[in-house]
Amino acid sequence: QVQLVESGGGLVQPGGSLRLSCVASGGTFSSPPMGWFRQTPGKKREFVAAISYNGEVTYYADSVKGRFTISRDNTKNTVDLQMNSLKPEDTAVYYCAVRTNNNFRWDNPEGFGSWGQGTQVTVSS
Repeated sequence: QVQLVESGGGLVQPGGSLRLSCVASGGTFSSPPMGWFRQTPGKKREFVAAISYNGEVTYYADSVKGRFTISRDNTKNTVDLQMNSLKPEDTAVYYCAVRTNNNFRWDNPEGFGSWGQGTQVTVSS
């Protein structure tokens, strides 16, 4: 069973940057497609970004396009999310996950599994 652990969250001022990292361990991790989602209290989990198995194809939510960059290093089993020009509305718990079902759209959390525990990102002055 693959386990995912996110890190890098914290408190940052509007306009600032953070880099989140997701490390996979355990099981047989064969560099599957991965995604980042976020969630705020009382709301559904929201798609942020996703990346193909080799990093050549990426997907972004319109709300983060041009500000966030997803990348991966398959030699280290990591997937990172570089977040720039952060806004208060980016405040959420951020989760990484493994794409497990291609029958769903890339932005649908139902197509992902092995969720990490999440890391809190707070954008506030």
